[in-house]
Parts: sequence; C-alpha cells; structure tokens
Amino acid sequence: MTWFKKLFWIGAGLAVGGGFALFVLDELKTSRLQSALWRDLAEGARFSVEDGASDAIRFPRTGPYDERLGYHQLPDYIERLAPQGYVVTRQARMSPRLLELQDYGLFAPYREKNQAGLTVRDCRDTALLHTRVPQRAYERFEEVPPLLVSALLFVEDRHLLDAQPLQRNPAIDPERFAKAALEQALRAVGLGQSATGGSTLATQIEKYRHSPQGRTGSVGDKLRQMASASLRAYQDGDDTQARRRQIVVDYLDTVPLAARPGMGEVHGLGDGLWAWYGRDFGEVNRLLADNAEEAAAPSDEALRQQAEAFKQALSLMIAQRRPSQHLLGDGASLARLTDSYLRLMAEAGLISPTLRDAALPLSLRLQPPLPPTPRPDFVQRKAATALRTHIAALLDVPRAYDLERLDLEADTSLDGEAQALVARVLAGLRTPAATKAAGLVGSHMLDPGADPSPLIYSFTLFERSAGSNLLRIQADNIDQPFDVNQGARLDLGSTAKLRTLVSYLELVAELHAGWVDLSPAQLSALAPNPRDPLGTWARQYLLRAKDRRLAPMLEAAMERKYSANPGEAFFTGGGLHQFENFERSRNSSSMTVREGFKHSVNLVFIRLMRDLVRHRMFGGASGAERLLKDPADPGRRELLARFADREGSAFLTRFHRKYQHLPAADAEALLLRGLRPSAPRLASVLFTIEPEADDARLDALLVQRLGRGADSPRALGALRRTYAGLSLADRGYVARVHPLELWLVGYLRRHPGASLTEVLDASVRERQEVYAWLFKTRHKSAQDRRLRELIELDAFAQIHRSWQRVGYPFASLTPSYASAIGASGDRPAALAELMGILANDGVRLPTQRVGALHFARDTPYETRLEPRHASAQQVLPAEVAATVRRALVEVVNDGTARRLKGALVDESGRALEIGGKTGTGDHRYGHTGRGGRMLSERKISRSATFVFMIGDRYFGTILAYVREPHAARYRFTSALPTQLLKSLGPQLLPVLQRGGCGGPQREP
Repeated sequence: MTWFKKLFWIGAGLAVGGGFALFVLDELKTSRLQSALWRDLAEGARFSVEDGASDAIRFPRTGPYDERLGYHQLPDYIERLAPQGYVVTRQARMSPRLLELQDYGLFAPYREKNQAGLTVRDCRDTALLHTRVPQRAYERFEEVPPLLVSALLFVEDRHLLDAQPLQRNPAIDPERFAKAALEQALRAVGLGQSATGGSTLATQIEKYRHSPQGRTGSVGDKLRQMASASLRAYQDGDDTQARRRQIVVDYLDTVPLAARPGMGEVHGLGDGLWAWYGRDFGEVNRLLADNAEEAAAPSDEALRQQAEAFKQALSLMIAQRRPSQHLLGDGASLARLTDSYLRLMAEAGLISPTLRDAALPLSLRLQPPLPPTPRPDFVQRKAATALRTHIAALLDVPRAYDLERLDLEADTSLDGEAQALVARVLAGLRTPAATKAAGLVGSHMLDPGADPSPLIYSFTLFERSAGSNLLRIQADNIDQPFDVNQGARLDLGSTAKLRTLVSYLELVAELHAGWVDLSPAQLSALAPNPRDPLGTWARQYLLRAKDRRLAPMLEAAMERKYSANPGEAFFTGGGLHQFENFERSRNSSSMTVREGFKHSVNLVFIRLMRDLVRHRMFGGASGAERLLKDPADPGRRELLARFADREGSAFLTRFHRKYQHLPAADAEALLLRGLRPSAPRLASVLFTIEPEADDARLDALLVQRLGRGADSPRALGALRRTYAGLSLADRGYVARVHPLELWLVGYLRRHPGASLTEVLDASVRERQEVYAWLFKTRHKSAQDRRLRELIELDAFAQIHRSWQRVGYPFASLTPSYASAIGASGDRPAALAELMGILANDGVRLPTQRVGALHFARDTPYETRLEPRHASAQQVLPAEVAATVRRALVEVVNDGTARRLKGALVDESGRALEIGGKTGTGDHRYGHTGRGGRMLSERKISRSATFVFMIGDRYFGTILAYVREPHAARYRFTSALPTQLLKSLGPQLLPVLQRGGCGGPQREP
C-alpha cells in the first residue's frame, strides 16, 4: 500500500471516528436518539384495573420502597387472607410491554407515591385512622423554596433543570457520566485508586427505592437504575421538563436520612429537619422563601434564622451520601462539609456572602430532645386501635410501625359517628354532673356523692346484616390502649345464667332428638339413672306429652321448678360450698326456671347446673355408675392415675412458685423453717433433697437444727439405714412435709433454675408413687371421692364444649356449680357473640369488622380484596334460640331489667322490643380459718353487665366495672348499665338509623 492510500485510510478512519465522537457528543447534549428510544419503550408500558384476579401482573422482587409499602409482600398477604374468606375482586392488569420490561429486570415505570400509609375508614367512608409516611412533604415543585432547589442541584445534579435541551435525559449527566466512566476504566487497569459516582438524582431515587437494600451492588445494578430512570423520564413524551421538576420534589420528599431511635427510619427533608434538628417544616420553608438576605436592611435576627434554617437543610442534602456516619456520629465531619459547600456556593454566586457569613459561625446541633409526642386520646381512638390490631392479625404484621407504612386502605363496618357519640358519653361519665344527668345515681346504682371517676364503662354494638354481624360500636372510657371488651377476663356475674340456660335447653333438645321417635313401650323400657334428674324428667315428659315437638318440650323445661333455698351445702369442685341469693326475699321460694332467669335467682341456677353436671356424669352412655360400684373395674385404676397426675401437678406448681428463685441453701432453710425438728424428720428431709449426703453431713444438720449431734457413729448409721431406704411418700409422712415438696427442693438443688415444664416432665413417676396408697382397694371410699371429682371434671369439660360452641372465649371452665353464676368469667364481646346467635335463630353469622382491603391504589400492583364469608353455621336448634329469646324479653318486661321496658322507639315512634340478661359480679379474695371462718377479705373488682338485643336489628353488651383499690367503695348492680342504656339509647338510635351505613338486609 502506498503512503497515499495509507494516508487516505487514516484520514477516513479519523473522519469516521470524529463523526462518531461528534454524534455521541451531540447525543449526550441533546438526547435526541435516546429520547425517541425511551419514549417508544415507555409508551406501551401501561396498566389498568379490572374486576377479578389478574393473570397479567408482576410484583416487585425487592427494594426498600416496595417492601415498606407492602408491594413486595402482596402475594403473601393475598395467600394469607384467602383462608380467612377474602378474595381478590379487583386487580391491576399490566400491559405486555410493562410485563416485558419487568421480566428484563427493570423497575416498573409509573407515577410513584412519595407518601403512603394505612387508612382505615368507617361504614360512612369517613377516615378513622390516616397515617402518612413521611409526614412532612412537598406536593408540588412550586412549594419548594428556590434557595433549596439551587442548593440541591449544586450538591447533586447541577444540570438537571437546564432549559435546553427540552428532551434532556435526567438519568444521565454527560459530564459526570464521562468522568465516572473514565475513572472506572483507569481503576480497572490499576491506574486509579478511587472512582466517583455518576449518579444523577433520577438514578439515586431508583437506587434507594428499588435496588436491593437501597444500594448499587454491581455494574448491572447501575445500568438497571439508569434504564429504569430513563423509562420513567419519557413516560409523558419527549419534553422532560415537568418530569425533571418532579424529580426534585421526589428526592426532597423521600431521600433516606438514617433512623433515629424512638422514631424509626427517616425519609425526606421535612421529616429529616424534624428528626435531626427538631425544626418545623413549615417554618423552615417560610424562612427560606422570605429571601431575607435580599431585603434592603434585614435584621440580624431574621438573617440568623434564615441562615440557620438553610445550613440545616443543606447539611441534610450532604448527609444523605453517608447518613448513618454523618447523622449518628458527633456531626463534626458533616459540619466541615457543610461549611465547605457554603463557601463554594457563595463563590458560584448561588448564595450571597451575607448569607454565607451568617451561616458559617452557626453550629449544627444534631439530635436535639424532641418535644414529647402528644398523648393520643385512647378513648376516642379505641375502635380504630382495635381495628388496626385486627388488620395486623389478618396480615400477620405484628408491629404497628410496619402496618402503618403499608399502602393500604381498609373499609370497616364501624359507624364512626355513633362510635364518637358513645365514646364522648362514656368519657363524660367521669364527672358527677354527667353521671347524675344520665340517671346513674340512686338505688342499686351510684350512691349520692360517690366519686364516678374510677368507674370503667364499655359498650359493644353489632348490627345484623344479611350475611354477617357488623360491628358498629366498640367503645370504653379507659384512657389506655387496652380494650376491656375483648382483652379482659371479667367476673360478669349472672350473665353466666344465660350460658347455663342455653346449655340446659340444648341438653333438653339433645334428649328430645334421641328419644322422640321411640314408642311408649320403648320409652318405658328405658331406665334412666336415678342420679340423672334431667334424663328422668325428659323420659316422663315424652311418655305423657300429646305434642311431642321440640318447642313445647322446651317450654315445659322452662316450667321445671327448683328451690331457691340457700341452706343447702353443695359438694363441687373438690370442696363444700354454700351460695346466696341477691334478694333474700326469694330464699323461701320454689320457682320455675323461667322465673329464676327473669329475676336472676342464684340458687335456682346452682341447682340447675348440678342437674346438668349429673346428667353428664350419669346420664346416657356414661360408665361412671359402674366405675363407682365395681372396685375391680379396670377403668378405676386409669382414672385414679389421672387424679394422681392432676393433683400432683397442682401441688408441684404451687411448690415451684415457692422455691423457683431460691439458691439451694435458702430453699433448704425455707423448707426446714416450718418443721418441728427431730432426728427422724431431719434424716427424712436430708436423704430426700440430698440422696448422696454422708454421715458427717447428717450429723452437722442435727447439730444445726437440734443443738446436738447423734450419740455415736452407730446411731448415725441407723438413721441412714432406716430413713434413706423409705419410699418418697413415707419420708414425707415422717417429716410431716408433702413428699412432692421434698422431691422438688432436691430436684432444684440438682437442676438450678429448672422451669415448671421441666419439673413436671421429670416427676411423672414420683407423682404416681406419692399416691400409691390410693390404688389399694381397702381405700375404696377415698378412691370413690376422688373418682367423683374426676368424673365431675369430665362433665364440666362437656359443658365447657357446649359453651365454646356458642362463643365462650376461654380454654377452660371452673369445675364448680358456681360457674352458673359467673365464677368462670367472661368477656363482653363474647357475650355479644352469643346474643347474635340467639337473635339469628341459632345461626352463627361471621362477625365482620374489616371489609374490603385495598392495596397499592393507582399503582401497577393495585389489589382489592373483599370478604366472601363462609356459609352460616347452625350451632343451636332454632327452637332453643326462640325459647331463650322469649326469656330474654321477659327479663326486660317484668324482670331485673324492667326499667328498659318501652324505653327505645323506632323512627315511627313504635316501642322497640328489648331483651337481655343482667349480671352483677363481685370478685373477692379471702382467707379463711378453721371452721370456714373468714379471717380477711379483699375486694378485687365489681362489675355490672347487661347483654341485650334491640328489635330484630341490634345486639351487644354494656358494662360498668371498677377495680381495687376503689372496688370496696361501690355497691352498684346491673341496674347501672341498664340505666345507662336507657339514657344512651335515645341519643344513639337516630345516628345509627341515619343513612350511610345501610340497613339490616344490606350485604356489605
């Protein structure tokens, strides 16, 4: 090749290379080609929201923003909600282009939210709870003070808002990109030690929102951020000016600024100024927008205030590069950097020397003590708090902090207007004037002059719908997060008679179902156990009845009579008990179950519960009678072993509480403290708690406790041989100490800090050994007494299951006839559930608190779920529910709640039928001495409850409650809550019946 040809090709190459360089340079300046490319790619990236579950949706893989707002976890939430009856009713559909872009690993381009959070709405679509994170933010670019815009661009992205070119790509700053690329190349070949980043504000937003952990982990991550930012920039066409202005707002609103203890993560300049400097966002914006530096003669104070606000805001823009280092340390390096930028900005003419000089001497005081957060009004927020807790349980999001950051709207059944009214009334009842105005002072209520402030009132109200029971009101006047309606086990007194009556009539229905089809001859051939009065009565009734339907039999069961005499002692729950009636005038009466329920007579229901227990013990296919009669029945030994295990466990539980935190020496001293010392007793104790003890140890113990040792080594040996070889039970007998107490002290000596579970697991054999005497047939009477206790326990377990079937909230029932009058406790919300079953003819409808859950509105992940309740469940025969309802109405018309008769009327002025059951609980703790004499007594609490139904639409509970140390000063009865309902009802019903929440047949 001649030199001319060589020169030609070199020239041609330089021309092509130069042309390419000019093209690249022009493209970097004008973004002509890339704007067309990204515009075309973004144009088809759309989504719509349609009915039903989507078959065209992708949820984000990771990223702090997507995790915080719940987008990443949405598939898990949908899966978790499905078993709870929620189905997707509307969901986003992504276009093929949007799906394709996400499949390539890009972040979905859409208008992302700078603020999001949990919104809980009532049935009238009014917000009960509305959280937004961050709390302080700019909504529009025009709200941002120009001084802050200039500072941000100078620090981070100087050409972002350049007017030309219009189609500028905000994801790429040509100068920074070229410099960063060169430095990275030099570093790759070992010619450079560090490389600056080329990130613009647009790519930084993509990084801290969507990249794993908000970081750039690789070149691929950086390219993904740049491509995603470019897509987002050209969503609305070639002209990116509006989008670039929005980038400024997005960054200022959401930039991560570390986390402060007690506040959590801090996002955005507004929350950052509050968290790190204690500054009010509005005040800072006003100071920076006033342009005090340009005023003709600004006061020194005005200039100082503006300089301080500007320096603090500037420091946060700088701190975002290493927020934990700058904001959680001593702030010295941040102060130096901020001062450096102040000088540079003044040199560049972006701020005046006056502002610079005013700001430089000011120190940055990070993490000031923040003003205390105003204490929330828990009374007014009670229902919202309870609903938030319910939503957290639905989603399995245990922390309120995380729940309140989800992009979620929840529709609830609560009536916010009615809730506020009731909460206001209950809170007001702490004053004597309000109490008197409500008519709560008088006989069986509050004494004149009594302090009403310690009293707690609660109110729960449900409305029947076509497919569910809708919670309308859940209020109390406890100024704490605790919810007395659902969170407490309370002695609600005679409301337990309602549960007992339901169990009684349910048992009658069970007997009816088993025997109604038998002929008179077959019925006559039955031989009910004489210890089963209910079985005997049912058989006789069916033999005599002309109408064998269930309803007449239930009415006849309501007419069975019981004595109200309190003179009888009842052996139940392992002891002998006596009970009293509230009204002594009833003591000599014999009355029907209907009358006993209407007037809430205790002894009627104690005897009724005894009949229920006896039927479960001896009726039907029970083998209890055979067990008690036949000493050779193999079932006896099995039951006795159960008794030994149960009673031994109870003793060990008590002893473990006594000794669990004591060192071995202190435990031994406590054990011996109540022991009358003698050589045999001390030897029995020692060889139980220290089986390896030698003669010297025994002699030392004798000297310590008796003042003298054994007479000789031979005597010591005799003590060892005699007492070390005894059984555990015999050593306990000799020592006059429960043998399991001896065993436990020894076990804890060898296993310090052992838990109760470990103790019970280790003592299975010892619990049986201690009761070995019980298995001997010569102790048949002792066996029978314990067998009866176990058989009674089984009977109460059956009754407990019947209570649970209609909503009893606890895992066990006190095995005593006293459960019929409230000894087992209850919850207002659980009683309301029972009332709903009775009001709905024995059908349990699902309880609805939270309806639709709407996630990620106006995003490509938008999902709305709504409850599709399971079919209603018949848990009681309809005839049983109807019979109980009539009894409840009689309580109001002519019983303990008669003050409510005719008290409430509907829109037409017609009196509404009200039914309910009253209950007064008086929880005391006493110490008794010999002969049952009361030595001391402590009044724990007093409660009065009314569980009610109003017409065919509403039901619920109302409660008055007072705890120690105040309880001893009050004598109110269930007259108090019934009067409160009488006072509250006329105010409340018009609000409930007003339009907005729908009627009883409205499907939510």
